[in-house]
Amino acid sequence: MIPLLVVVGAAVGAPARYLTDRLVQSRQASGFPWGTYTVNVVGSFVLGVVAGAATSPAVTALVGTGFCGALTTYSTFGYETVQLARQGSPLLATFNAVGSVLAGLGAAGLGLAVGTVL
Repeated sequence: MIPLLVVVGAAVGAPARYLTDRLVQSRQASGFPWGTYTVNVVGSFVLGVVAGAATSPAVTALVGTGFCGALTTYSTFGYETVQLARQGSPLLATFNAVGSVLAGLGAAGLGLAVGTVL
């Protein structure tokens, strides 16, 4: 049952990542990957809430592993950071790397605090 919950969560998370990325990117003109940044921070927050709320294994599989695992993307984050550096934007690449990690950690911590209250 748990593997099926992971699949269902991922089936929602992956399209949510794609659609969110496209929506965010279409609304800004900079070369910065705000779409990936957004899904990674949101996913970190949601995972923090799930962890803080001490949910059941089923909810953790569905939302934490399935949805958040498919919503967030480390590979795209890494690729986009390298592309920024290769395209001559080392400052944006550095901001993406450092900013994404710090924002993700902050969002996860905030989510953990919110989840603990729930």
